[in-house]
Amino acid sequence: MSGELRFVNQKHKPIKIGSVEVGKDFLIVAGPCAVESEEQLLKTARFVKQYGAHLLRANVFKPRTSPYSFQGLGKEGLEIVKRVKDEVRMPVVIEVLHPRDVEEVCKVADVLQIGARNMQNFPLLEEVGKTDKPVILKRGFCATIREWLCAAEYIMKEGNFKVILCERGIRTFVRETRFTLDLASVVVVKKKSKLPVIVDPSHAAGLSDLVIPLAKAAKAVGSDGIMVEVHPNPSTALSDARQQLNFEMFERLMRELND
Repeated sequence: MSGELRFVNQKHKPIKIGSVEVGKDFLIVAGPCAVESEEQLLKTARFVKQYGAHLLRANVFKPRTSPYSFQGLGKEGLEIVKRVKDEVRMPVVIEVLHPRDVEEVCKVADVLQIGARNMQNFPLLEEVGKTDKPVILKRGFCATIREWLCAAEYIMKEGNFKVILCERGIRTFVRETRFTLDLASVVVVKKKSKLPVIVDPSHAAGLSDLVIPLAKAAKAVGSDGIMVEVHPNPSTALSDARQQLNFEMFERLMRELND
């Protein structure tokens, strides 16, 4: 395995997002599962920033299991994100699904995200590797740690060393949660690489009432941050309604993380 990992176990320049240095500061990424409207995103952005989030989730492309589910606002959503970003003055992370969209997304996004389903989309990894944007690389829900780190190598071999790994749960026989959050992977990856690792408890849990304890556990094992979904009214969300935190829950999460 060591011969396959030429970059992930080398020390690189710190990754800065706004005023935050990833790996030194505990990164808080928060926002809705998907951008649904300008009002929804603006309201969420103002709230999560007020309570300490550093980076706004603002996804306009949604890779869904069913082709009939809400797929996101697409490129027209980028205009909404840009207006909200400029008004709130908060950096944004946007998931990109296809190599052809990378250039356009980069005009708005401060950080790019590679979702779990695209962890081994090698042309996409290579394309984001040619940018100078930080990249959050989510672990595929059936991926080994070796495969995850090799995916990071695809990005880094193109010259982009600003890779942030994100553990978001893996598929197991457990049915009580959407996925099983593999917190051990945070510890293992930190031993095998020098890349920062954040945790997404929202997708692992699948249920909002599990997100806060899992987020606290993620911090306890030494992760470099968390990514959580927050919505003004989760029951009306067009995607992942059951796992998104309402504003009161996000405020409680931030308070308990800082206790």
